[in-house]
Amino acid sequence: MNYGIILASGLGTRFNTDLPKQFTKIAGKTVIEHTIDVFESSKHIDRIIVVITPEYRHIFENILLKNHFTKIYKVLNGGDTRKESSFIGISSIDDKDANVLIHDCARPFLSESIIDDCVTALKTHDAVDVAIPASDTLIEVDKNNNITSIPNRANMRRGQTPQCFKLSVIKKAHELSRNDENFTDDCGLIVQHNLCPVHVVQGDTQNIKITFPEDIFLADKLFQIKSIASVHSEKYADLKGKVMAVFGGNSGIGKCLIDMAAKYGAKTFAFSSSNGVDISDYNTICQKLADVYKQTGRIDYVINTAGVLKIGKLTDRNIEDINKEIMINYMGNVYICKAAIPYLTKTQGKILLFASSSYTRGRALYSTYSSTKAAVVNLSQALAEELAPDNIKLNVINPERTATPMRFKAFGKEPADSLLQPEKVAEASIDTLLSELTGQVIDVRRR
Repeated sequence: MNYGIILASGLGTRFNTDLPKQFTKIAGKTVIEHTIDVFESSKHIDRIIVVITPEYRHIFENILLKNHFTKIYKVLNGGDTRKESSFIGISSIDDKDANVLIHDCARPFLSESIIDDCVTALKTHDAVDVAIPASDTLIEVDKNNNITSIPNRANMRRGQTPQCFKLSVIKKAHELSRNDENFTDDCGLIVQHNLCPVHVVQGDTQNIKITFPEDIFLADKLFQIKSIASVHSEKYADLKGKVMAVFGGNSGIGKCLIDMAAKYGAKTFAFSSSNGVDISDYNTICQKLADVYKQTGRIDYVINTAGVLKIGKLTDRNIEDINKEIMINYMGNVYICKAAIPYLTKTQGKILLFASSSYTRGRALYSTYSSTKAAVVNLSQALAEELAPDNIKLNVINPERTATPMRFKAFGKEPADSLLQPEKVAEASIDTLLSELTGQVIDVRRR
């Protein structure tokens, strides 16, 4: 029997947040949920043991209540050190013939192929490590920070997890090291006591460990890539029978979305200023969505691509013009979300809003436009968490400069190869709607 031991008892002092990193949310789930998902879905793992920080056990138990994990075998309070927590995990297993895969909770990108390689290697080896080649030159220094040696990089590897063992071997290693404080990891104990060779299988550069706050940004992008890549054109059949309401749906990206969704069998409704729908009027939005629901009995997707782009120094623009831009670009999104939520709660539906590449940094002459797009991103990230209990997912599409009528009106003719085509943005939008992402900003680029 194969046991996955997930070590989640660290306090994450280098992460510098109120909660340990395992409870940080990425792509709509906590890190620990993502990691458990990997073991839960693996055909090789029979039982999962989670070793948790005692003072945060109640948080983890609430996570268990909200999920439907079937392989969780034990939840154990961890020790003061990683070594102690590892020992607690392996000591809880009575099956002397078991295999154990000890994994850091903060590595949520572990792949099934790595697990497969580890389990296969355990058929002929008593201890298995996971590692990737060292890409940088490694140096050894003395206490004065002077280089003493430069090891041959060809022989160097960067260790990852899981580290995998025959239970009897790793238990013996820990028993021999009870009073040894010079601990790096479980494989180190095997090597230190020369119990057996440690075989190494190939890891993956994406199997990163979340250690510092900035790692969250990389993790966000990795989850986006994995989630969007898992949506293929054949899955577009899932659109059949779904109801989609698109504000800004009569031109540009919105029109492409309408056409693409309808092609795959969705029932679509397009609203825009050209057919009398002003998204800065909350009551109008409520009425339009009520009409859609009355006709179809459901709403699955609500999308807002509508927006206005005005250029000019703040001091030169009149206040009415500024108010209109803010009302459409920001409050319109607030109104659409608020009006849509009651319908999407019934279908566990999805909301898709749109930002702009200018949201990350304000630009002169675009002060109100840039700031409203930044506000949309902030709104979406907050709302995604609020809506998670109702299983409503909300994401933001962030395309680079796109060939739309709005852009043409603002800038005139531009080289065709310098602009993103709206069809590509629509395709990325559909992929996002069909994924399990939430609270994410999806960048869409020409290349």
